[in-house]
Amino acid sequence: MAEERKWEDQVEEEGAAEGDETPRGREEEVPEELPLLPVRDIVIFPYMTLPLFVGREASVAAVDEALSGKRYIFLASQKDPAIEEPEVDDIYRVGTVAMIMRMLKLPDGRIKILIQGIVKGRIKEYTAFRPCMRVKIEKLDEPELEEIPIEVEALMRSVKEKIERILSLKNLPPEIASVTENINNPGILADLVASNLRLKLSEAQEVLEIVDPIARLEKVNRLLTRELQVAELQAKIQEQAREEISKSQKEYFLREQLKAIRHELGDLDGKAEEIEELRQKIESAGMPEEARKEAEKQLRRLEMMHPDSAEAAIVRTYLDWLVELPWSRSTRDRLDIKKAKKILDEDHYDLEQVKERILEYLAVRKMKRDMKGPILCFVGPPGVGKTSLGKSIARAMGRKFVRISLGGVRDEAEIRGHRRTYVGALPGRIIQGIKQAGTNNPVFMLDEIDKLGMDFRGDPSSALLEVLDPEQNFMFSDHYLNLPFDLSKVMFITTANMVDPIPPALRDRMEIIRIPGYTELEKLEIARRYLIPRQVKENGLSETEITFTDRAILTIINQYTREAGLRNLEREIASICRKVARKIAEGRKGPFRITAANVHKYLGAPRYLPEAEAEDDQVGVATGLAWTMAGGDILFVEVSVVKGKGRITITGHLGEVMKESAQAAVTYTRSRASLLGIDEEFASRTDLHIHVPAGAIPKDGPSAGITIATALVSALTGIPVRRDVAMTGEVTLKGRVLPVGGLKEKTLAAMRAGIKTVVLPERNRKDMEEIPAEVKKKVDFKFVSHMDEVLKLALRKNPFERKKRGVGRATRKAEGK
Repeated sequence: MAEERKWEDQVEEEGAAEGDETPRGREEEVPEELPLLPVRDIVIFPYMTLPLFVGREASVAAVDEALSGKRYIFLASQKDPAIEEPEVDDIYRVGTVAMIMRMLKLPDGRIKILIQGIVKGRIKEYTAFRPCMRVKIEKLDEPELEEIPIEVEALMRSVKEKIERILSLKNLPPEIASVTENINNPGILADLVASNLRLKLSEAQEVLEIVDPIARLEKVNRLLTRELQVAELQAKIQEQAREEISKSQKEYFLREQLKAIRHELGDLDGKAEEIEELRQKIESAGMPEEARKEAEKQLRRLEMMHPDSAEAAIVRTYLDWLVELPWSRSTRDRLDIKKAKKILDEDHYDLEQVKERILEYLAVRKMKRDMKGPILCFVGPPGVGKTSLGKSIARAMGRKFVRISLGGVRDEAEIRGHRRTYVGALPGRIIQGIKQAGTNNPVFMLDEIDKLGMDFRGDPSSALLEVLDPEQNFMFSDHYLNLPFDLSKVMFITTANMVDPIPPALRDRMEIIRIPGYTELEKLEIARRYLIPRQVKENGLSETEITFTDRAILTIINQYTREAGLRNLEREIASICRKVARKIAEGRKGPFRITAANVHKYLGAPRYLPEAEAEDDQVGVATGLAWTMAGGDILFVEVSVVKGKGRITITGHLGEVMKESAQAAVTYTRSRASLLGIDEEFASRTDLHIHVPAGAIPKDGPSAGITIATALVSALTGIPVRRDVAMTGEVTLKGRVLPVGGLKEKTLAAMRAGIKTVVLPERNRKDMEEIPAEVKKKVDFKFVSHMDEVLKLALRKNPFERKKRGVGRATRKAEGK
C-alpha cells in the first residue's frame, strides 16, 4: 500500500506540473470537517503545488491528523504573519483545501510537506482548537462555463501575451508560458497567474475570494498590467545602466589608445597639458612676487608626483585657489558723487548720516586714488535696513557685493581657514568671499558681528582683528594659503544690534554709525515708496487693483506694529495684499481701497492701543523709558508700601545694575524724607515692594533710576504720578541725575505711546540734535539736574510743600484706604 501511495502521489505531481486538471476529480471526496493549517506570507490557490515548512506545535498536529486520514487539510492565510499563535480573528475565512502529497521530518523537529491545492473553501465554524484547529467548511464551486464568450477569450489571450512579455523581460524559461498556453479555463488561468505573481498578501487574498472566474481573471489582468509596467521600467533601468558601463569602458579604451598615440608621436600627454595650463594661469594671475614663487614651487612638486596620488590632488587644489584669487583684479569705482547720492536716495529713505559718510569716502577717493578702505559698523535694532544698505552702497560705488553671516560662528578657522595638512582643508570665509567677488576691492559685509561665539576651537573675534585693522590687513595671512593677501582695498561693513557684546579691541578698529528706529512719518514715507510697491508686485497685484490711504498706513503702524524697524510693518502690508489677491482670484472685482476704517477687516482687532496701560494718574506707578534691541519702549515701575519691618523686595527679572539703581532710589528717598513729609522711620516700619511688570523679559541698566525714585516717593506720600509724563536717567545717592544713552529710541517710544512730556537729564541736552523734528513737535522735553526737579514735574502736587505726616497715614493713602 505504501508503494501504491507513493506511485499515486508521483503521478498526481507530474500531472499537476503539466497543467492538467487531475485534482478536480477528488473534489467530491473532500470531507466537510478538516484540520486547519494557518500559513504565513503566502496565499495558497487551487492547482498549486509547493513545499511548506511546518514548525508550530498546532500546525504539526494538523498535519499529523491529515496524514492519519485522507490527507486533506484546509490552508488559510494569516492576516499578520508576525503572530505566532493566531486566533480566529487573525485568519482569513476563505482558503484552499489541499492534499498532502509527501511528508519529510527534518532533524530540527520541523516537518516539510508537499501540498497540492484542490478546491476553494470558506470556514463556516471552528469545531476544535486543541491539539489543532478543526473547521467546518463549505466548498466554493465556480460556475461552469458551457461556452467561453469572445470577450473572455480575448481577455485570456491578453493575459497570456502579458505573461510571455514578462517572461521575456525577466529572462525566465519559456516552459512556464507553455503551461498557461494549454489552459482554456479562465478560473484556472487566473489562479495560476495569481499564484506566480509577486502580489501583496492582501491582494492575493482578494483574488482568492472572488468566486466568479471571469471577474477573477479581470482582477488578475489588472494586476498583471501593473506588474508588466514595473518589469518594463526595471528592464529600462538595467539597460541604461549597461549602456553607461559600456560607454565608460569604451571611453577608457579610447583614452588609453589616444595616450599611446600621443606617446608615439612625441606629443604632450594629459599631465603635461595640465602642468602647462597651470603655468600659463600663474603667469596671467598677476600675483605678487612671493605668491608667484610659491605657486611655481608647488607646480614643480606637482610635476614630480603621480597624478593619481592623494598629495597631487591637494597640491592641484591649492594651485587652483592661488590662480583663481583676484590678486590684481579690481573694479573701477563710480566717483560721480551726484549719481551715487541719487542711487542711495533711491534705495533708502532718510539715513542721512550713513549716506554722508559714503559720499565723503567717494570724494576722498576721487582726490586720493590709493586710500585705504574704511571699516564701518552699522549698529541699530532689527529691521532698520542695515544689511540692505550694504547692497545699496556697493551699487552706488559700482563695486561687487559679498555678504557673510557671523552669527553663531565659534571656530577661528571659519575666518582664517584650515592648514593644508588637514583632510578637506579650505580657506576661511574672507578669502572665499574675495574669490566669489572676483575682485580685490568689493564691498564686504560681515553681518551680525555682535553674535560671534568663542569656545575651545578659538576666538573668531580675535581672528577678525587683523582683517578689520587698516594698518594690518594689507598683509592678511590665511592659514590655507599661507601667503599674504592685500585686503586694504576692500570696504568692510559690519552690522550689529548692540555694541556692548563686541570686544573692545575689535570695536576700536571700526567706525560706529548708529541707525536708530524710524519715526511715524518716516515709516509712512518708506511704506509708500518701497514696502507697498514691493508687496503689491510680489503678490501678483497691480497698483490699480489695490490702494492704501495714508491714514490706513498710520493705523497699521500705530495699532498693529510696535517696533523700531519695518519688518512687521511689511508683513502686515503683505498680509493685506494676500487677502486682496485671494478675493480677486475668487472672482471679486476691484479696485480695493484700504482705509483706516476697514483695516481691521483684513488684520483683525488692533494689537496695540495707545495709553492702554495708563488711563488714570496712579499712586506708586511711574512711566519710564527703556532701550531694547528692537528699539525703544515704555517701562512701568510699581511700588507698594505695606506694614512690616523694613524689608525691600525687588521683582521683575531685573539685572544687578537695575537692582542697585533701586537701592540708590530708596537711599535718596530716606535722605529726603523730612523734606517730603514722610516719616523718617518708614524704613524700619514698612516693607517696600518694587516691581517692574513683564517679568518674563530681562531688564537691566541704570536709566530707570529716577523712575523708581519717583514711584517710591509717590507711594510714600500718596501723591499720584502724572500718566502723561515719562522719564529716563540715572540717580545718585545725593539725588543728582546722570545722563543715559539711546535717547532717540526712547523718545520715539514715548511718542508712539502717546506721552506728552519727557523728563531727561540736563547733560543729555546736547543729544537733542539727533531727535527727529516730528518728535520735538509732539513731545515737551524737560531737562533736570536733580531728583527734586523730577518730583516737581512728575507728581500731581509738589511734595516739598506738604506738611510732615506719619507713615501710617501716608501708607493708608497710598493703598487707597
